[in-house]
Amino acid sequence: MDQAAGGYPADLVLYALSAAFALVTALTSTLVPHRAWGSIAVWSYAAAFLLAGLQFAGHLLVRRGTLPALRRFVGNGARAAVTGTVWAAAALLPLVVQAIQRADGRTDRAQEEVLVVEHMGERLLNDGTPYLSRDAIAALPADERLLGYSPYQPGMSIFGIPRALFGDVWWTDARVWFALFTALILIAAVGLLHPRFTRRPSTARSFATVRALQAVTVLPICALTLATGGDDIPVLAFCLLALTLAATDRYGWAGVAIGAAAACKLFALPVVAVLAVLAMAVARGGRFLPGALGLPILVLVPPFQVDQDGFLENVIRFPLGHGLVTSPAQSPFPGYLLAQHVPNGRYLALGLLLAVAAVITVRILWWPPRHADSASLICGWGLLAAILLMPTTRFGYLLYPLAFFVWAAALRPPLGKHKPGPALSNHTATSRPLDDTALYRL
Repeated sequence: MDQAAGGYPADLVLYALSAAFALVTALTSTLVPHRAWGSIAVWSYAAAFLLAGLQFAGHLLVRRGTLPALRRFVGNGARAAVTGTVWAAAALLPLVVQAIQRADGRTDRAQEEVLVVEHMGERLLNDGTPYLSRDAIAALPADERLLGYSPYQPGMSIFGIPRALFGDVWWTDARVWFALFTALILIAAVGLLHPRFTRRPSTARSFATVRALQAVTVLPICALTLATGGDDIPVLAFCLLALTLAATDRYGWAGVAIGAAAACKLFALPVVAVLAVLAMAVARGGRFLPGALGLPILVLVPPFQVDQDGFLENVIRFPLGHGLVTSPAQSPFPGYLLAQHVPNGRYLALGLLLAVAAVITVRILWWPPRHADSASLICGWGLLAAILLMPTTRFGYLLYPLAFFVWAAALRPPLGKHKPGPALSNHTATSRPLDDTALYRL
């Protein structure tokens, strides 16, 4: 049904619902940056709805042979052009507007994570570590302690370095650099999905690629996140690039890409684990593991030399609820509700999370994935379970499983046949478990 009538009905639904989401956000959100995003994005999505409607009409005229000259304005290439335009209008434009207003003195034009990342870059340059110690955080005024915590891996501080070096101008805003990295990474990933790299028919590949690109750019949860906070988007983009590199038998570079994601945020570690199993299942572990494990370890060297406990306080204790202040990540998912309303609920939620992790671990070790599309689906289901069951979580984290689910279709070989690349052995091609394709029926 997604590809019915060239995919235009689904595009119309996507842009209509996105416009409605942006309108509701602009009118009702309690977060000022979100309202500012919605006031711009609603017009962007409305314009996209009209463009998609015109493309749909043109598609019908071309199919009937009425106006064949419109062929160049319809099809997957035209849909991709609309997708890029909408991303620029619904994510990048609000981001730049908010960054300029913030540089002019508005203090309500960025979410707290933007400030945290910029502080990380400043501390890294000045102190050699992006983290404050527990004692240093305790010495801050009570209302500043939350921003004293930096619950990210040291690699995230790179996005804060421009502001530390060049001061408070709009282009040093961490979100600008999140967006720049994301754009470059997605361009690389989409380029790798070209039929000459994947040996899949161009029409099928391009349709799935456009849909995958929409899932990580114009989907409101992604556009809103990038424009107002943004730290998750380049991490997600690195994960998707790693899956795409694995799909094209570039496991060495896949390890570097997912290692970069894990060097920025621990949220990428489950993806590292799934891709490691995939790499070893197809005899590519020697290429994949150095980058996948080496980069996250390498970025720990400077902060561990300065203050090992500072890292533990910020990245481990604080997210687990053992910091001096409570994490604001409190979306009402099952894990959070259990932790808040059931005696010993936090331990119950963690127990359920560990049980799900054990089930997924047994699954991938007993029936290891042998292609990146299956790995993407496993990552999606695993992260969805983690988001629902973690005692502290955010609604925005759902962008990860949603992107993995949709991206899997772009990675999937034709007709569900997982053919190995030229470097893979015949044994790899014939020994692939049947259970891999069963994930698509879940």
